[in-house]
Amino acid sequence: MSTHTITSASTYPASNRLVSHGAVLAERDAVRRLVGRLGLGPKPGELAVAIRAGFTSTLAALTTAVGADAGAAATPVPALGPTTRSGGKPVGAAAVAARRAQRQALAAEGRALGVWWLDRMAAVDVPYPERMTWFWHGHFATSIQKVGFAKLMYAQNETFRRLGRGDFRTLAQAMIIDPAMLIWLDGQGNQKRKPNENLAREFMELFSLGVGNYTETDVRQAARALTGWTLNYTSDTPHFNARAHDPGPETVLGQSAGFDATGLVDLLVQEPACPKFAAGRIWTRLVSDTPPDAATMDRLLAAYGPGHDITALIREAASSPQFADPASVLVKEPVLWLVGALRALRLPASKLPPQVLAGSLKGLGQVPLTPPNVGGWPAGVPWLTTAAALTRLRLGQQLAALGDISPVTATSPSGRVDATAALLGLGGFADRTAAALTPLTNQPAQLVGLALTTPEYVVSA
Repeated sequence: MSTHTITSASTYPASNRLVSHGAVLAERDAVRRLVGRLGLGPKPGELAVAIRAGFTSTLAALTTAVGADAGAAATPVPALGPTTRSGGKPVGAAAVAARRAQRQALAAEGRALGVWWLDRMAAVDVPYPERMTWFWHGHFATSIQKVGFAKLMYAQNETFRRLGRGDFRTLAQAMIIDPAMLIWLDGQGNQKRKPNENLAREFMELFSLGVGNYTETDVRQAARALTGWTLNYTSDTPHFNARAHDPGPETVLGQSAGFDATGLVDLLVQEPACPKFAAGRIWTRLVSDTPPDAATMDRLLAAYGPGHDITALIREAASSPQFADPASVLVKEPVLWLVGALRALRLPASKLPPQVLAGSLKGLGQVPLTPPNVGGWPAGVPWLTTAAALTRLRLGQQLAALGDISPVTATSPSGRVDATAALLGLGGFADRTAAALTPLTNQPAQLVGLALTTPEYVVSA
């Protein structure tokens, strides 16, 4: 066996293995998986600490965010201009030019906010809150391209960060009247004289219940319950106009009442389909693209419990045999691939040339704050395209050229392949991969850049 081959479980004592369906994953490899999936990838030195602590302690530490985060404090949010209601069609050359300048300024703010978020993810010392912020951004997918205002997207981002690890009911209640969401799904145009069904439909289909767990009548009735909400452009807060609200009663999912937004969310999260839907989404993003079996789902739902506890559900998912199964591999989302590289190389995203960063994210198919639709981004194999591979190759070289690769350059050429694996938080490279990397041992930047595109790094083993 080559020294570059990924370490087999048989190297470690049985007490340090996690066993699943006859397959064995060494505990240190399970810890790597944990740090990569529930975190954002290790900074230099963090993985060694986690491995020494062991799986159980690392899981507890990762999912218990306490104290100040120096990395987050070092990445202050950029200045964001006010939200202003657009008037009618501008009249005259000066008005047209002013509107164009405003659009350009708003677009620049959006780009700056996206880079700031990448910088924050790369810098944080406590990654779990940021990892869940990214997860919920893909779940309650909202795009700045329609919302328009970076300030509202930042406010939604902060809501995910603040509420995204606790009670799902509380998060859902915040999201159903979130200003960015109201614009994104036409909620602020939902009036009792002409109900708009977009928010009600997507909230049930994509955010809480899933397809097949509601009817078209439920959508129409839920839309009535959500009437009356608009946006206060002065305070950037949701505003309820009682005169525009349909007082009901409405009948949703067989329950009749004078529902409002809060009451509707209470009804949805109490439906048996809701915790199953939430558990399924978390499972496919953090554990496996193979659905959990019935017994595992029962344990997930028991952990979630009456408190709708997201972190308890995630801890149970990470403790499941499937999480430890060597076959439970996941393709990294492009942003998570990039952030992991930035953390390993101690490189802020803002240090990349703006055009390189923007073009690379577009080429990879995932730009923060701009999900393609309300369903969010895909998962898994769709990220493994030829075009994306070429983009990763070019971006990987840029990252390695700008980042800190001193752990590799300080190693003799014969040890640089292994040093590169360690730098990137990998257990090693398969023989075939190592053979492809070895000719670059005298060119450490190219070595690291190419390593970032290997199956071992692109796929979360």
